[in-house]
Amino acid sequence: MRQIIQDLKSGQTILEEIPMPQVREGCVLIQTTRSLVSLGTERMLVEFGKANLIDKARQQPDKVKQVLDKIKSDGLMPTLEAVFNKLGLPLPLGYCNVGKVIAVGKGVTSFQIGDRVASNGNHAEVVCVPQNLVAKISDNVSDEEATFTIIGSIGLQGIRLLQPTLGETVVVIGMGLIGLVTAELLKANGCRVIGIDFDQQKLNIAKEKGIITFNPSTDGDSIKFVLEQTEQIGADGVIITASAKDDEIIHQSAEMSRKRGKVVLVGVVGLNIRRDDFYKKELSFQVSCSYGAGRYDENYENKGQDYPIAYVRWTEKRNFESILYAISSGSLDVKPLISEIVPLNEYEKIYGDMKKGGVIASILKYPEQIKFDTKVKIETANFTASNGKLGIIGAGNFTTATVLPALQKTNAKIKYIASAQGLSAKIAAKKVNTEYATSDYKEILNDDEVNTVLITTRHNAHAKMVLECLDADKNVFVEKPLCLTETQLNEIIETYKQKRNLTITVGFNRRFSPFAVKMKQLLGSSPMNIVATMNAGFIPADVWVQDMQVGGGRIIGEACHFIDLCSYLAGSKVVSVCMNSLGANPAENTDNVSILLKYENGTNAVINYFANGSKAYSKERIEVYSQERTLVLDNWKELIAYGFKRFSKMKSRQDKGHASQFALLNERIQNGGEALIPFDSIVNTTQASFACIESLKTKQWINLD
Repeated sequence: MRQIIQDLKSGQTILEEIPMPQVREGCVLIQTTRSLVSLGTERMLVEFGKANLIDKARQQPDKVKQVLDKIKSDGLMPTLEAVFNKLGLPLPLGYCNVGKVIAVGKGVTSFQIGDRVASNGNHAEVVCVPQNLVAKISDNVSDEEATFTIIGSIGLQGIRLLQPTLGETVVVIGMGLIGLVTAELLKANGCRVIGIDFDQQKLNIAKEKGIITFNPSTDGDSIKFVLEQTEQIGADGVIITASAKDDEIIHQSAEMSRKRGKVVLVGVVGLNIRRDDFYKKELSFQVSCSYGAGRYDENYENKGQDYPIAYVRWTEKRNFESILYAISSGSLDVKPLISEIVPLNEYEKIYGDMKKGGVIASILKYPEQIKFDTKVKIETANFTASNGKLGIIGAGNFTTATVLPALQKTNAKIKYIASAQGLSAKIAAKKVNTEYATSDYKEILNDDEVNTVLITTRHNAHAKMVLECLDADKNVFVEKPLCLTETQLNEIIETYKQKRNLTITVGFNRRFSPFAVKMKQLLGSSPMNIVATMNAGFIPADVWVQDMQVGGGRIIGEACHFIDLCSYLAGSKVVSVCMNSLGANPAENTDNVSILLKYENGTNAVINYFANGSKAYSKERIEVYSQERTLVLDNWKELIAYGFKRFSKMKSRQDKGHASQFALLNERIQNGGEALIPFDSIVNTTQASFACIESLKTKQWINLD
């Protein structure tokens, strides 16, 4: 199947052949028939892609600060690698999709195969969309009309925030696609509507719909016009659907409003609000968030947890349904807004010049017959090494930024990269000359040429996939953590016992860093005191890593790295764990903690995992005290020794061990040998991470079996 993407590095808009996505739990799979190009939003993305690095930086000053902080903490080269990798990940375009349901995921009861639906899916021949972002289309609404569902919902949400009543005067500034729909919906709501824009063609369309229009370039002062139209009272409300870099529109909106009026921002304008404008009239100002209640709520959008209608009347899904009803009933007529219908393979007619005049709405038309392949062949030269080949499940940022570059340096033979949506797998596969990209990871499990599978998915999928790989007689490398629960761990242990010829490796890369190896060499096997401080940085509570069911929280999901590192340096196993957290009422997924570890050989370790420090400070610092000697490792760039003979310092560019880890992994795949990390050590580290959470709950030391 094909999808339109924007290459942020080259600036090209590309129709890419990618694997068809898999239907996920709580989602529906839709074969697209039409999709609407949002000229405003998509033009910004296209222009950003075409901009040079300096202009990209000017457009995102907040990102520049993040880059500067990363340079301070991690160094120039790792930061540049991260930035260029990010720019190398194309953006999927589009969010106004119409098609028919071809598959229904587990837990979906409101849709059936064959339903015509509108969704916020991308410009792709097949899309997988969560059920709360999909709405059914009635028979008397055409596919072309239904493509306005999402755009219409953006305007409708602005109206809902404004709360206009019958007979009020509302000004809509910006008569683009969203502005025209917003104005017509306001008129249907019984409002007197004034539309303002510099484009006379758009105003002419608005005038035909009974909207009062004003063109500042030819008609004079818009503020005076609104006051004249309202007998010097001013507008009851103003909805801004325009796009502008300065804040003049906000000022004008305040000036044309009546006392205690409302201004709602739907578009994108400067927000340097003048206090006096709003103070003297006691005006209300609000920014509208996309389609409605539920937007960017993980529980609503991706977990299918709807808001009760008695308490949240208008969610984004219910807004979708409202727009479709308005089109069906005739109160919203979108046909005059359609400027062109372009076949998908002629997409460049739209994206080649997005500033051309005379275009209100462009619609892409999709072929009825498509290829439903879950696997796409990547043309490439083969490696000449021995047989064992790799399959990678997961193609997120960590995979593309860290795993693949490290594997490339080892000349690893990667046969597959898999991702559920397909696009990220295709992009990653092209980047490293992989043989196949697929959206169905079972292709990897069923291929006898693949003897090792790398799992880099979200944490809640790790245990299931590890077991599936073992059952398919594949060696497993899984990014940390191994699993999220004791039950999952026990099941993995039992399966591993039955598959003694297979290995499990967890991505505890820190132990493979040249700095860690040197520390181990210097320290020997005597008991020691270890203090590991992680300046991990703040992550909002609604990010998946913080979800105990999906990410396991940052202690199970991330701090396990440093439990393993302490165990490696100690050369021993954890026997007892105690964890204390910041705050009077600690939560189980807290990320400001101190972890105390007791080891069989007498070693004591303290792991300080903090999320409340400055990003400008080093992210990781390891101190080891043993036999009147001290080692201090700063951010995996510099190791300083005190009290050691013939060794005082080791310094290099930042090296967290990924390169060495994957070099060893590939060498073992090709030539055989011992497991990279003893399995009982992996189990011990995993048990210790679970014990951390148990200790926090029970406020006591937890002994490990």
